[in-house]
Amino acid sequence: METLVFLIVLATAFISLVSSSIRVVQEYERGVIFRLGRYVGVRGPGLFFLIPFIERMQKVDLRVVTMEVPTQEAITKDNVTVKVNAVVYFRVVEPASAVIKVMDHIRATSQLAQTTLRSVLGQSDLDELLAHREQINQRLQRIIDEGTEPWGVKVSLVEIRDVELPQSMQRAMAAQAEAERERRAKIIHADGEFQAAEKLAEAARIISSQPASLQLRYLQTLTEIATDKSSILVFPVPVELFKQFAKAWEQGQNQN
Repeated sequence: METLVFLIVLATAFISLVSSSIRVVQEYERGVIFRLGRYVGVRGPGLFFLIPFIERMQKVDLRVVTMEVPTQEAITKDNVTVKVNAVVYFRVVEPASAVIKVMDHIRATSQLAQTTLRSVLGQSDLDELLAHREQINQRLQRIIDEGTEPWGVKVSLVEIRDVELPQSMQRAMAAQAEAERERRAKIIHADGEFQAAEKLAEAARIISSQPASLQLRYLQTLTEIATDKSSILVFPVPVELFKQFAKAWEQGQNQN
């Protein structure tokens, strides 16, 4: 009976030992192996064995991490206080460095992103932040990626998500936008008047070169006015027109 109990205990210990030495790493993970505290390599994905009590493994996720940068309050280069938040996309490309060279690569990347965001905003004008956000995103991505490179972390994208301005600045920008729209409207109106004046001057030159065209235009205007039969039309008749009729009548009398 004692022998049977001993065998059962021995079998249980053996099974526990074997199960503790078997490791399975998913396709999106890598296992960083340490042997007696020393780094010996990266394994995975798949099934492999560890030397019990001698080797240990720490898993590292290689998938893209979407991290939200908390709202940061900063003063721009032109002394405007703004509140900005952002989103950072990164992933581990060197599992060994992410485990050995930094304690928590996600927290470290988050803190670096926050300080970099405040620093870049302090070097940018408000107009640049509002109109050229893509350039600021690229600058943030480059600076953060350079800082996380020793940790084996690759920052692929940084996007500024929201920019919050003070109420006084919003009112000032609204007044500026309204003044700009009025200026454009006046310029367009003046340009239309200028083009109309050019066309009228050209028409006057053409009419002055052909005196008969003025009479034709005069008669055409009368025709257009005469379409409204509810009104009485009074128009002057040139005296030269009656002189022509009188001259023709005198010639007819002389012939008779």
